[in-house]
Amino acid sequence: MKEEVPNAILIPEIIKLMNEGHTVTINIKGFSMQPFLENGRDSVLLSQPAKIHKRSIVLAEIQPGKYVLHRIIKINGNHIVLRGDGNTGTEHCALHDIKGFAIGFYRKGRKKQDKTSGWKWKLYSIIWCGLFPERKYLLAAYRKIWIHIFGPI
Repeated sequence: MKEEVPNAILIPEIIKLMNEGHTVTINIKGFSMQPFLENGRDSVLLSQPAKIHKRSIVLAEIQPGKYVLHRIIKINGNHIVLRGDGNTGTEHCALHDIKGFAIGFYRKGRKKQDKTSGWKWKLYSIIWCGLFPERKYLLAAYRKIWIHIFGPI
C-alpha cells in the first residue's frame, strides 16, 4: 500500500538525505512536466545540486515550503528562471533555492533509468525548449486528443 505524504513534510526530509550525500527516488506528482513525465506513473532520481546549467531539471523551493521539479530556462547570476515542460508560465528562485538535481527518470514502470546526461534527454531538452512558445499548441493537442486516444507518451 502506498501512502502519500504532503510535500511540505516529505521534501525537507529528502533534502536532508541529499545533503548527507544520498540519492533519492521519488514519484512524480503533478502535470507540469508533461508530456514526457506523468503524474503518478514516473519517478525521478535526485541528488545534491551539481553544476547546474540551462535546461537542467532541478528541485527548487520557489516559495517557503513550495517546491517544484522544473527545468532551468535562464540563469542570470544568482537569479534562476524555471519552467515546467508542460507549463507556459515561469517561476523564479535564487541559486541557493535549488535543492536537488535530477540525475535521471524511471518512466512507464521501467527499471532502466533515462539519464539526464544521456543523448536522449539532451536531444529532447534542446528540441522541446526550442519549441517555446509554440509548444503550448502541442501540449493542448496532447492533453485534449492524444491522451484520450493513445494514452500518455
